Amino acid sequence: MRIDIISVVPELLESPLSHSIVGRAINKGLVEIHVHNLREFGKGPRLQVDDYSYGGDAGMVLMVEPVYNMIMKLKAERDYDEVIYMSPDGAVFSQGMANELSLKENIIILCGHYKGIDHRIREHLITREISVGDYVLSGGEIPAAIVADAIVRLLPGAITDETSALSDSFQDGLLSAPVYTRPAEFNGWKVPEVLLSGNPRLIREWQDEQSIERTRRLRPDLLGE
Repeated sequence: MRIDIISVVPELLESPLSHSIVGRAINKGLVEIHVHNLREFGKGPRLQVDDYSYGGDAGMVLMVEPVYNMIMKLKAERDYDEVIYMSPDGAVFSQGMANELSLKENIIILCGHYKGIDHRIREHLITREISVGDYVLSGGEIPAAIVADAIVRLLPGAITDETSALSDSFQDGLLSAPVYTRPAEFNGWKVPEVLLSGNPRLIREWQDEQSIERTRRLRPDLLGE
């Protein structure tokens, strides 16, 4: 899999994409992640990529030409399954979306900045718009890192125990059950006896019950309640 990320501030993506599961997946050759500086296509001595918006609204807008040229350069080199724009008014990112994107071969992620991008890019080049929540950040770099992380950890071989990802919250539309580790008792706080029983059937039943109970209590919207 290959993920190309276009950013005005590529330095923001260096650490999140270089460590832990994502970093190991890159080192194993499971995924290629390339971060591109949009200013490669900037204009003038300042490599300008933004300008004032028509209509007089406050704030700067990423210009159509540098974004177009960067995307077209990448598309000339290979076919892309998706050209994603990280935007607060996109579809809210979900585990199901991560599962779907993890099956793709090549993806471009465009990070918004300032007041956003010239809308003509969204109309003609973007295939999917994604939001990480109903709030506004300084740019799309952190959301892009979130999407990349969620996708990469699903790739076969990215996690040592691949069944671990299958039991994550939201994989079955529910929150995951509580988890515990050694010691079995600490400060008078005990691990539930069923988890010490060694009975897989009872443990699974308890986990299912806990998953539904936690979802109903913490995220009833997932149950349509």
